[in-house]
Amino acid sequence: MRHTLPIAPQFYVTAPQPCPYLDGRMERKLFTALQGEHAETLNDTLSKQGFRRSQNVLYRPSCAECSACLSARIRVADFKPSRSQRKAQRRNADLRREATSPWATEDQYTLFRAYLDSRHAEGGMADMDIFEFAAMIEETPIRSRVIEYTGNGPDGAPDLAAVCLTDVLDDGLSMVYSFYDPRRAQDSLGTYVILDHIEIAREAGLPYVYLGYWVPGSPKMGYKARFSSVEVYKDGVWQDIGDPERHSSAMHPLSTAPIAEQVARIHLPDQRPTRR
Repeated sequence: MRHTLPIAPQFYVTAPQPCPYLDGRMERKLFTALQGEHAETLNDTLSKQGFRRSQNVLYRPSCAECSACLSARIRVADFKPSRSQRKAQRRNADLRREATSPWATEDQYTLFRAYLDSRHAEGGMADMDIFEFAAMIEETPIRSRVIEYTGNGPDGAPDLAAVCLTDVLDDGLSMVYSFYDPRRAQDSLGTYVILDHIEIAREAGLPYVYLGYWVPGSPKMGYKARFSSVEVYKDGVWQDIGDPERHSSAMHPLSTAPIAEQVARIHLPDQRPTRR
């Protein structure tokens, strides 16, 4: 039996740039390429350590004096919807779900542009054209799905209401990016899409739904803490979020370890032994 070395990707750090979540701060990311025959194994392993996927890159915040961003996930077996979340389910009971391969369409891009123009007109994606949008959806080296939610428009014709790019991990669903029709903001479509992903995960026997980063002190991220059974990845372990107020977004010069130390602490997957 011949044993191979662990998968050993190279890690890099981005240059500092303005933080999209907390005003007046600078962010930087630790990242590595996601490619080759072991891409799914690497994605599964690093997702459990707070990393997120963007196309063929895995990244995790690594800011010099801030550790506010916490990866969040929902424990499916323990989740119980709140009263307002049950209302969101009822308001969107007319929607039909369809899961497809990651392929971008003009209808998706039209909805995406309307969503950005309404909610994130000054965000980092504001200038994304249809080719960049297609790359975001289609450039994935792992098992991904585009999940569309369609209702009926005023004329009775099908009307695309929400879309989510979703990765299938070995222990859950990772909601990479979602967007919805801003004209239906009162219907809590963002909440509904998360609730539906919890149902999809439950039906598939997957224990978690990964929500991306929760940032205490950031109003745009506050909705994630309103779901029950949320865990956050903090101090190298997954732990129940508890009282959201106990998590601080305060800056401190010792809040993050040096990059070399961070990389040394990352657990990497081993390749399966090869029989000869």
